[in-house]
Amino acid sequence: MTFSLDTPSIQTLKSEARMLRETRAQTGESLSQSAALEQIARSHGYRDWNTASASLPNRTAVPFQVGRKVVGTYLDQPFAGTLIGVQMLGDMEHFTLTIQFDAPVNVTPDFMFANNRHRVVSTVNSNGVSSALRGNGNPQMVVKRA
Repeated sequence: MTFSLDTPSIQTLKSEARMLRETRAQTGESLSQSAALEQIARSHGYRDWNTASASLPNRTAVPFQVGRKVVGTYLDQPFAGTLIGVQMLGDMEHFTLTIQFDAPVNVTPDFMFANNRHRVVSTVNSNGVSSALRGNGNPQMVVKRA
């Protein structure tokens, strides 16, 4: 059996199930871990969790997982947020992250007007530092676990 980089791992599905439980808990609805795993497995096209678990690769954990809380700087502005998307690039050393900020981040240096970002997509290395630099030499994005 072959897998592509688009094939989710067991760890990814478990992270998605944990995120689903947290989301449901915020609305006052309780959901067991096993029910969350079953629901996530079906959303990925598997009959149930056991089928998904037997079919998917058990890769080693990557430094970034969907649902993880992160902190850092974006365009030199501090932020806290949640990873809502993670994609490993072909070189297996860089990741494209989609981060939903907990509070909007003003990314303009001029305070005459505001440009608030609620969500960003950035490519970082396994240490969470983007190779894209700002004019002052600082990385555009630095991400760490919260």
